[in-house]
Amino acid sequence: MTDAADQRSVYRQADDYDRGMPYDPSAFPPFAVTVDLVVLTVRRHALCALAVRRGEPPFQGRWALPGGFVRADEDLSQAAARELAEETGLCAHDPSAPAQDNGAHLEQLATYGDPERDPRMRVVSVAHLALAPDLPAPRAGGDASNARWAPVEELLQQGGHGRDGEPVAPLAFDHARILADGVERARSKIEYSSLATAFCPPEFTVGELRRVYEAVWGVALDPRNFHRKVTGTPGFLVPTGGTTTRQGGRPAQLFRAGGATLLNPPMLRPEV
Repeated sequence: MTDAADQRSVYRQADDYDRGMPYDPSAFPPFAVTVDLVVLTVRRHALCALAVRRGEPPFQGRWALPGGFVRADEDLSQAAARELAEETGLCAHDPSAPAQDNGAHLEQLATYGDPERDPRMRVVSVAHLALAPDLPAPRAGGDASNARWAPVEELLQQGGHGRDGEPVAPLAFDHARILADGVERARSKIEYSSLATAFCPPEFTVGELRRVYEAVWGVALDPRNFHRKVTGTPGFLVPTGGTTTRQGGRPAQLFRAGGATLLNPPMLRPEV
């Protein structure tokens, strides 16, 4: 009679590490690794992503996310930070260090490895999400013939025309999927974390923070309820003691990001 524990055991097929033979790299097909960047910012009260127009095949002339191949002497985080600096002039922000004027939040998003995602060869992309305050107009570099900040709704739109009247074509490669995943990551994380402050300058008003939530979520929020929630959440915001009139009207109190990384209670996204 078979033991019950044996019936519940899982059969594991022997893999390459179990074989008592030398490793032969030529037995496996070569492939490349890239990093793609979903760089999000808030411009003119809209959530925008950095897009580059490809200057070379494949998908020449199409808009795409910035990125590039991982070099032989760098790991994934180094490659993502290098591409971020080359494309935007931003440095990846170390959460344990004081905030930098040119710093950006950078985190790994997901890995994409469909065998047909790149017509040149087998390419696996490790996408990263970068968030930063309102950024200046980008400058194209590398094989990109143009670069711009575009509303994410426009980049994810299939067909039709953009704000400038230009026909909208799908993003190159699988970048529409990567962008959609990055936007949803940002939308969900600002519910339970202090990540929304990454879209703000070092000192900001509650109204400016509210407009970040409104831009990322695509909804209008009640100013009084929002002010009560964010100022009442322990560790979320810290008063700086200063005020500003840059929004017009009466002076508004300035805050900086507090030490909390998780919000309790969370800022739940309104149902649309």
